[in-house]
Amino acid sequence: MNNIVHKTFAEIDLQDSFFQSLRDDYPGFDDWFRRKSHQDAFVQYENDKIIGFLYLKVEEKLVDDVEPIICANKILKVGTFKIEAHGTKMGEQFIKVFMDYATNENVDVCYVTIYEKHCSLIDLVQQFGFEFYGVKGSGIYKENVYLKQMKRITGDINRDFPFVDISIAKKYLLSIYPKYHSIMFPDSILTTENKNIITDVSYTNSIHKIYVCAMEQVEKLKYGDVVVLYRTAEDGKHAEYSAVATSICAVESVKRQDEFGCFDDFYEYACKYSVFDKNDLHHWYNRGGCKAIKMTYNAALKKRIVRHDLIEEIGLERNQYWGFFELTNNQFRKIAQKGEVAKILSE
Repeated sequence: MNNIVHKTFAEIDLQDSFFQSLRDDYPGFDDWFRRKSHQDAFVQYENDKIIGFLYLKVEEKLVDDVEPIICANKILKVGTFKIEAHGTKMGEQFIKVFMDYATNENVDVCYVTIYEKHCSLIDLVQQFGFEFYGVKGSGIYKENVYLKQMKRITGDINRDFPFVDISIAKKYLLSIYPKYHSIMFPDSILTTENKNIITDVSYTNSIHKIYVCAMEQVEKLKYGDVVVLYRTAEDGKHAEYSAVATSICAVESVKRQDEFGCFDDFYEYACKYSVFDKNDLHHWYNRGGCKAIKMTYNAALKKRIVRHDLIEEIGLERNQYWGFFELTNNQFRKIAQKGEVAKILSE
């Protein structure tokens, strides 16, 4: 499992070979790194070697070392962002980290500077709403500046991430068994109060998720609909205080089993962002009638809401089928507010 950990610069081994390319690209990198000794960074390791590094800085009012200058009340600078990617999921992990950070800090814009040669990284940030804005530096050290207006809604789920447009979307509750939920949707999240990044993030903490189930009702889900994920009761525990609403996701698509020509096609699609292994997917496919729900993981509720409170405080019906059902606009807003993630809602 690859973990992102939160460290000060002084705790990070500057001599790790990971940093050599940064030295090549940025003259004086080592001196800059040492000056940051007491500041925070996010680091990802694999076999005790660094494979990802992220440094964030909140600025105010004006950034004048880029052209054109950036003017906004609160600005998040992605100061240093490098990954040794094995596909896109690792990059998505870091995108999610600084989007969580930007949301919690309530910034107006977020920007990153990237050399033109890093094509895959440019493609990744553009997928999630960063647009070419300008340049920083000159000559061989000229970087492109990519900027995201945090609260601008385009109607594209990826570009709008982590915000969800609830103005016309339908809202639903979708249940997931604990053994799957704990891997697909880690319980811990980044908070600005203590600056701690989650310590149990695996490669499955990507922005995109695919969940497979056989509930016929999920076929009504449409692009842009919003789901509240509900982790069912743990074995041996009463659902009243063990089953909890944990996360908010936006629906990208729902594919039925009969849309795939064979199991291999189904597996090729579902395995990319799903917690299910090949045996699990064989089980669902052989059972027949399965659906693959693709979603973006927009927010983990900061305050989990147990079934008791969903019924007594939010107003959900105790005796209904809790596998999947539609929420009213008022119920959904109450969940987001009680879960302390209302910042991601756009109307």
